[in-house]
Amino acid sequence: MKFTIYQESRTGKRANNEDRLAHCYSRDSLLMVIADGMGGHYYGEVAAQIAVQTLTQAFQREFQTRIRDPFMFLQKEMLNAHRGILDFAGKHHLLDSPRTTCVACIIQNNIAYWAHSGDSRLYLLRKGKVLAQTRDHSRVRLLLDKGTITVEEAATHPDRNKIYGCLGGQQNPEIEFSRKMTLEAADVLVLCTDGAWNELPDDVLAAALKTTNLSAAVPTLLSQAEGRSGPHADNLSMIAVRWEDTYVDRSSGSSSLISTKSMPRDTVATQMDEFGRKPGHKTELTEAEIELAIEEIRSTIQKYSK
Repeated sequence: MKFTIYQESRTGKRANNEDRLAHCYSRDSLLMVIADGMGGHYYGEVAAQIAVQTLTQAFQREFQTRIRDPFMFLQKEMLNAHRGILDFAGKHHLLDSPRTTCVACIIQNNIAYWAHSGDSRLYLLRKGKVLAQTRDHSRVRLLLDKGTITVEEAATHPDRNKIYGCLGGQQNPEIEFSRKMTLEAADVLVLCTDGAWNELPDDVLAAALKTTNLSAAVPTLLSQAEGRSGPHADNLSMIAVRWEDTYVDRSSGSSSLISTKSMPRDTVATQMDEFGRKPGHKTELTEAEIELAIEEIRSTIQKYSK
């Protein structure tokens, strides 16, 4: 595989960052995942962390061969994350379970497979245009589909933050799958939370990411989204990957250029910030609470890793 990838998450104007994101790759497969947590105290970020860690750790267990059935993998691990969040809520006697959106994508054999629950999005961009994107599991999306409201009205609708699909909560999650999408050279896949896409029209996003320098384009887009959101800017996160047609030379100077051609088959690379340890990330937790939360997350995920 040959690709360029960049990911970044920002707190916005909120007290804590409840978004989580990660990517993993082996010689033959790439996984990307983003989650946007919802819940009081620090529980939203716990739900998001459980979702991201469940998927990445499952990938790390199965990477030595190509994922046999990517759609089945995504469904199984999202459901495992959902059960893990419910276990956490039960252990802490929470009146209501924390929740998280989740969107995840696997690329292997030059084909992309993705699944999502909630309103975190994935876009497939080709030649500066949106070729495909996820459909939000939200109240506003339903109203748009019915023709009850316009796109302009949706942007300021009072129910724009109400979603009906997520991991956690008492209802079984709605998980929606893409069809298999064969990638072409220079295609770009973007995963992002609503704090980012809410303020970025599709044409703006597509045009900005047509550039070859994702490590410059993604921060610029996040800055634009944060600026447009004003004093109430939500957490905002984005992963962008450009599929390449030739193996790239790392001597070109960009740390985001990746070639797996010479990568040993028994290794996997992962980029994910550990819970509560993201540099510059504000948190209301003490160090002791962070350590306890990390241990609980690990034990919860271990339960469903068999």
